This record gives sequence, C-alpha cells and structure tokens, in this order.
Amino acid sequence: MMDFKTEFKPLTVQPQQIEGRSFEMIDEEIGEHHFTEEQYPIVRRVIHASADFELGKSMLFHPDAVQAGIQAIRNGKKVVADVQMVQVGVSKPRIEKYGGEVRVYISDPDVMEEAKRLNTTRAIISIRKAIKEADGGIFAIGNAPTALLELIRLVKEGEAKPGLVIGLPVGFVSAAESKEELAKLDIPYITNLGRKGGSTVTVAALNAISLLAEQV
Repeated sequence: MMDFKTEFKPLTVQPQQIEGRSFEMIDEEIGEHHFTEEQYPIVRRVIHASADFELGKSMLFHPDAVQAGIQAIRNGKKVVADVQMVQVGVSKPRIEKYGGEVRVYISDPDVMEEAKRLNTTRAIISIRKAIKEADGGIFAIGNAPTALLELIRLVKEGEAKPGLVIGLPVGFVSAAESKEELAKLDIPYITNLGRKGGSTVTVAALNAISLLAEQV
C-alpha cells in the first residue's frame, strides 16, 4: 500500500539539464535505427515531445527533406500551419530572424465563408488560399488529414510547390492514408506511418529543423 503521507520533493535541476538528460535517455533506449545523421535530431525531438518510440521509429523522410527545410527557413519562406495549436508551438523567433513568418489560414473570414459556400471543410479551403501566398514555404500539418490530402492533390496537379511538407496528422479517419499518399510524392516531406501524430510532434519536427537552420 502506498504511503501518501510521504512528502513530495520537486526536482530542482534546471530545465536545460532535464532536456539534456531526456535526450540521453532517448539515445540509450532507441536502439538500432535507420535514420541518417541529419534526420535523427528530428526523430529525437519527436520522441521527446511524445515519449513514443514507436512513433519516432515510424518517421519517414524524403532524402532532400531536411536540407529543403533548412533552406526554406534561411530564405525567409513562410511556414503554413493547419491549426493554431501548431502556430502557437513553433519557435517564431527562429523563423522570423530570417524574414519568415508562421501563418494559419483556417480561421480567416474569407476561408470560413468560402467553405460554407462550397459545403466543404475550412481545412481544404485554407490550403487553397495558402498555396497562393506561400510558394516554396513549409507546410506543417499535424491535425487535419483533409488539409494534407488537398495539398497532395494540388501538388499532383502542379498548382502547389511547397518547399517542404511536414505531414503528421493524427486520427482514425484518413490520417494514415493521407501520410501514405504523401510518401509517394517526389517532393521534400517528413511524415510517419500509421494513425499517430498530432500538433505536438509536428511542432517538434519543425522546431528541430529551425534549430538546424541556425547552425553554421
């Protein structure tokens, strides 16, 4: 039986020490993996954000993905997030220092009006608007499979030319399928297999790339 009278003693170490120790534990526990030296920092931050090694090991990278993301940030390209949760979590100073910005279109009045008129989702209409304003940018999709599927359609039709797609939507309806379709494209992408994903891991992947962009 647990003794609930025992006094709780909070940790007093610095946040940097906790993060450093967390990364050490991930390195110790992940075991064998197939990721390259430039891909692994992204995988490690995804695991750090989710505490999910299965999710981390399911990550998929286009060969040009990491460098494409770094160059997009350094060239001041826009980052398009599918939802505010992704926008809030991104380290904006690292994007803005190169002249970029993080935008989310899903709550724009014209997007809501058009979605209602066409009887479709705001996620789909937001992507149609975003591709007109963020050519060569990074599209970070962690919540809406419909947004990712629409972006894939526009890429196939030659209407969208993203610099990098981080497609990590979570869910039971179309999430896994949308990521499978993304992995078939010959454009820079970061995604994963299966239903797992979400805004938190999308932010983790994007922040990892922005950290790499700062390195000389």
